[in-house]
Amino acid sequence: MKKIFFIFIVGIMILSVSVGASSGANKPTKIGVNVLLNTPVTGAILTDLAKYGTVRDVVNQINAVTLQTYDSQLSKIKGLPYVLSASPDATRKGAPVDTVEVTDFMDGLSTWDQDAINVTDFGFDNRQVDFDGTGVYVAVLDTGLLDSWREYFPQERIATQYAKAFGGGGGENGNVSEPTNKWEHDQNSHGTHVTSTILGYSFRGTPVNGVAPMATVIPVKVLNQNGSGWSSVIARGIVYVADLKAGPLANYPVVINMSLGGPTLEVMEAAAIDYAIRKGVIIVASAGNEGEAGMGYPGAYEPVISVAASGWVSEWVGGRTWWYAIDVPDPTNPADYYITDFSSRELPGQDLDVAAPGSWVLGPYQTNSGQLSYYFLGGTSMASPHVAGIAALMMDKDPSLTQIEIETKLEASAIYLAPGCRTVNDGYDNNIQYCWDGNATGAGLATADGALGQVP
Repeated sequence: MKKIFFIFIVGIMILSVSVGASSGANKPTKIGVNVLLNTPVTGAILTDLAKYGTVRDVVNQINAVTLQTYDSQLSKIKGLPYVLSASPDATRKGAPVDTVEVTDFMDGLSTWDQDAINVTDFGFDNRQVDFDGTGVYVAVLDTGLLDSWREYFPQERIATQYAKAFGGGGGENGNVSEPTNKWEHDQNSHGTHVTSTILGYSFRGTPVNGVAPMATVIPVKVLNQNGSGWSSVIARGIVYVADLKAGPLANYPVVINMSLGGPTLEVMEAAAIDYAIRKGVIIVASAGNEGEAGMGYPGAYEPVISVAASGWVSEWVGGRTWWYAIDVPDPTNPADYYITDFSSRELPGQDLDVAAPGSWVLGPYQTNSGQLSYYFLGGTSMASPHVAGIAALMMDKDPSLTQIEIETKLEASAIYLAPGCRTVNDGYDNNIQYCWDGNATGAGLATADGALGQVP
């Protein structure tokens, strides 16, 4: 698919890309460094680390410290006896108003992507699975929600008491801050669109179904208003959700969706993921939008459930209403689907699990503050929440499921999509051929009914 996505006529695209930190050959560059210790953090260690830079943040749960220092100090820090590993902080991309007058969108309109994963069928009031995410919390680590989120989502479905924003990070700011209520003042829209796939949304008053419409979303803002951020901030968000699971949400299933990524695995972020999984949190992330250049992290990190972006061969068939007016054929036929050209392929040492709709997914997206609008977005950012929602349905059926059990069941039930090519309308009345190899699909196409069928 061409890297242009639009609603009807207007075009926009969201990518989850990042650029690694660089430095000149001779001139020292100030950077943020995340340090993972092989022992608990102590005052003596912090005092010693202060010789190499300014300590900006301490995350005791994972024995991690962030430093603001110079790149020339990194090798020295790695050599300290109490340091397990250290890496540069890595970049990652990806006001109350009138409320929606419903509590959920269970009976809402089916869209092609919800139909494709067999959550809904054509039309309204058409749930095809017996579970809806009741009792499950899904933390969306992203840009937060727009000021106008109450016009898109029922208030009952957003856990405002647990919503959080983290900022800062990197070599310039170093410290991780927690600005109050910034989670609901996003100007980017990415997190709002991602949330809409999980819960459903109000489309100018018409309810649109979601994968898990009775789940409760916890907005955790870890990306700034430009849709980018730092791995140290994301690690803070992951640890925060893990501690919720260990504390006030101990009796509830918790899923994390991360529609974000960057080109390198970062040690603090990986440690936070491991910590959250040990606490019982399920973690799903996008594979990345770099095509043949390979997957992004944290999606490529083996313990994470990673998601590639698939599309439907009937996109734009029959005009502008195709996204809800055409019934996706059942039973699921792999010949009806393709892998987008931007979806990151799995390279050696990376782990791609499944594919889900990530092409021409409609949802709330505002280009003018306060003016409600909706856009088609394409990217693995859009694919990931489909699978996070399926995980919520699985946890609704069996709250005791672990990360590895959910990943195994998703892969076992995925519909194999063989390497091949498909010819698809690109939205401009051009027929474009998309081709992919075996490293683009993971186990295949994820479906809600298939995954639930794996849960006794």
